Amino acid sequence: MNKVPAYLKPGDLVLIIATARKTSLEQIQPALDILNEWGLKVELGANVFKAQDQFAGSDLERAEDLQWAINHKSAKAILVTGGGYGTVRIIDKINFNAIKKNPKWFIGYSDVTVLHNRFHNLKLVSIHGTMAFQFLKNKEATLSLKHLLFGEKIKYDIPLHNLNRNGGADAEIVGGNLSLLYAVSGSVDDIDTKNKILFLEDLDEYLYHIDRMMMQLKRSGKLKQLKGLIVGGMSAMKDNAIPFGKTAEQIILDTVKEYKFPVCFNFPAGHIDDNRAIYLGKKAKLSVTKNKVNLTY
Repeated sequence: MNKVPAYLKPGDLVLIIATARKTSLEQIQPALDILNEWGLKVELGANVFKAQDQFAGSDLERAEDLQWAINHKSAKAILVTGGGYGTVRIIDKINFNAIKKNPKWFIGYSDVTVLHNRFHNLKLVSIHGTMAFQFLKNKEATLSLKHLLFGEKIKYDIPLHNLNRNGGADAEIVGGNLSLLYAVSGSVDDIDTKNKILFLEDLDEYLYHIDRMMMQLKRSGKLKQLKGLIVGGMSAMKDNAIPFGKTAEQIILDTVKEYKFPVCFNFPAGHIDDNRAIYLGKKAKLSVTKNKVNLTY
């Protein structure tokens, strides 16, 4: 059984750090304001506004802030400013012993999928959800994060999609950004998907590469024993001069056609404004029928 960090209450402390792309106070000020409106205290990492090329400071500076957040004794949650690229460059510098003993919520998506994988392998529940720079993008997405952090019951009614495959699943959700799952395959941050619901999303990828990454998941055995598959935003996909011939969703469905688990497309999570929060590592119930699709915790 995975450990669920204590749900938040007014007065709790949230730490904000940058593990990848650089950011500015202007970009994350709305998040600071909204967290304060929720009754939470906020503290920023010492290096959060540093800049080195596209990164939020050097690898060492970003690792220092992540280690500080991991080790913090009284904070209840860690919120990442944004994605981009760079978290995989620092994860091997981090000692995670403190968060195993004193779990806290970790919130983010995209590039920080590698950290979600690490927390999952440490048997800790985390939250795939909107990051600090996006708090004004969509009210419902930000509220969904609040609901999960404060331990409120949540049910998502998901729009129907013509490629859905009906069925039900009651299992932990794992996964995140497809490119990051592909990037860490074979490493210490690879994940076991057996008897899990796999969630996938991605942005700005060539369709042939979506196919290549899905084939890697299949050939490595990560699709064979799934309980279910949830596909979020497959946003801003690219194609070559000679078309690949399928959409990202069609590629994914084709890859899993021999398996029997339910498949849900068009889930509102990923690189889209309506990026609803999902518990990773906590059991959820997925129901896909011809009339409706729900996800409940």
